[in-house]
Amino acid sequence: MPGASPSPTHLWQAAAEALADEIARGVLPPGTRLSPTAVARRFGISRTPARRALDRLRKAGLIEGEAVALVEGAPHAPRTPAPRQLTVPAGWERLYPEIELAIMSRTPLGGWRVNEAELARHHGVSRTVAREVVARLHQRGILRKDGSGRWVAPGLTPDYTDELYELRWVLEPVALEKAAPRLPPGYLAGLRDDLQAAMAESALRDSAVLDRLEQQLHVDLLSHCANAALMQAMNLAQSLLVAHHVLYRWTLDLFGTEPFLAEHLEVVSRLEAGNVAGARDSLVAHLRISRRRAMLRVEAVRDLIQPEPLPYLVRLEPA
Repeated sequence: MPGASPSPTHLWQAAAEALADEIARGVLPPGTRLSPTAVARRFGISRTPARRALDRLRKAGLIEGEAVALVEGAPHAPRTPAPRQLTVPAGWERLYPEIELAIMSRTPLGGWRVNEAELARHHGVSRTVAREVVARLHQRGILRKDGSGRWVAPGLTPDYTDELYELRWVLEPVALEKAAPRLPPGYLAGLRDDLQAAMAESALRDSAVLDRLEQQLHVDLLSHCANAALMQAMNLAQSLLVAHHVLYRWTLDLFGTEPFLAEHLEVVSRLEAGNVAGARDSLVAHLRISRRRAMLRVEAVRDLIQPEPLPYLVRLEPA
């Protein structure tokens, strides 16, 4: 599915399913603490997919805070969980999330050239694996080739950001209109509930939650359009969602409340009411406003980011 990093998505889902099964069987009795660190250590994964797994369990009512909740009808005799290691994807899938983050966390500072041979050497993998990572980065719109045939990650300049947003507000409304009649029953209600939960006064500000909500509307919902060519065309512009993954971490307090939540809710509400044309208009308005907010976020983090040098990334001189 476009827009989703392959390895972490598979890992957090597998961890959530494994833990849910153990809770249901009483292997993990009520009161058992499940912190991101403990879950990461248990399954041999990083804290990011561990946090997403716990978030899924909270939404399912299986845990409260970081403790297993009482589950109706489940056996609760304490047992010792058997050691379990999730299958970690091999090759490019294992490396991809780290490399994607390394590149996108630097694009607010400018453009970067990616040296495929140095990437392979730095991570101790074959050129074949490095080439596959680069190909996936290109597929997601993060890398492109310059006039000399070298791989580059464009910097998030105002002009480039304008181009991507213009592409989004042309393509995404078309995908929305095609997706609307194909959405499963209850799908929009789930999106509405998630948005309202994030907008509640008691909700904690969490960049991972914002990432997930962006993904739900701009990738997951639109993927129901059943037009593979259209989804592929949107890949380039949706590289902005990967950038937001970095920007949200640094700018959670930039706005009093996160503005896009209410805008997403308006799109979802109009779809629920059967007003697809109105939902399209709301989506376009949201994207036009988001363009300026994205630039404010980029400007806000430029003085904060001080990335460590990486041998496979070379800063491009401004044109």
